[in-house]
Amino acid sequence: MEEKVLKARPGMPMLILFILLYFAAIGLIILGGTLLDNQQSIGALPLIVGIIWMIFGIFPFFGLKIIKPQEALVLTLFGKYTGTLREAGFYYVHPFSSAVNPAYKTRLGQSGDVDSAASSKLVISSEGNTVQASTATKKISLKVMTLNNSKQKVNDVLGNPVEIGIAVMWRVVDTAKAVFNVDNFKEFLSLQCDSAVRNIVRIYPYDVAEGVDTTGDGEPDEGSLRGSSSLVAERIRKEIQEKVETAGIEILEARITYLAYAPEIAAAMLQRQQATAIVDARKMIVDGAVGMVEMALEKLNENNIVELDEERKAAMVSNLLVVLCGNRDAQPVVNSGSLY
Repeated sequence: MEEKVLKARPGMPMLILFILLYFAAIGLIILGGTLLDNQQSIGALPLIVGIIWMIFGIFPFFGLKIIKPQEALVLTLFGKYTGTLREAGFYYVHPFSSAVNPAYKTRLGQSGDVDSAASSKLVISSEGNTVQASTATKKISLKVMTLNNSKQKVNDVLGNPVEIGIAVMWRVVDTAKAVFNVDNFKEFLSLQCDSAVRNIVRIYPYDVAEGVDTTGDGEPDEGSLRGSSSLVAERIRKEIQEKVETAGIEILEARITYLAYAPEIAAAMLQRQQATAIVDARKMIVDGAVGMVEMALEKLNENNIVELDEERKAAMVSNLLVVLCGNRDAQPVVNSGSLY
């Protein structure tokens, strides 16, 4: 169902008219009572008309609607969709029109719902308990909302459990689709967010892994949840947008707000990362030490400083590697005698 903008009458002239009619009804009642006191039967007619308007004249006031900026009101008349009020202002619609918003009581902990919950009133129930009475209305907010779903535990492409949380910026662009195409557009959005996160996260490893294809082109790449967070978030946004198109919702942005290994494997993965870092550092040190030893031997040969046989070269290489690759400072030993 497509949205239809309702062109309603201005509310202020109608409000003034109804107030004047109430004063007129009061005047008719006074006039009718005066005529009846004078024993004139014609006074019964204005008296009856005035009383009828005083009783039923309240109903036209139900058609007065106030719309704030960035708000919309979906209206139906006897079950038929009549249109949506989107422009801010004071309007008059059919007094029997009813507003429809199945999600107005739903609280997801998102930006607009937090504001609504903060403005709720505390009342005392008949049992003496303090309860929270929500002041939420059936108006649909057209503002940009932020949905921050709870963290999820998902297995990555390698089967490692990771915890991930996302924040989704969204807004309603078609109120008719949001109200009539789905049962509750807020719950629908939250469910699709969880589903999209699971579908995308299972494609990526937490860290860069060999032989993993995250793009679907058949070639291994270096994509990962930790290193390609912006790309992962964009793929999540597109996945959610495809699923909530039928609900008239636009997904503006998705961001990863939390990413970590699950607690049961976090310690083991930390040790693995530390071991990998140590191995990489040692490899770099050894490569540099071998290069320095090679350079030292070449300089000694070029300048003919000393002639070393193979046994002495081996001893020199061993000593230099111990000095360069050791974790502690070398303790020099002065040999005043012969090596043999």
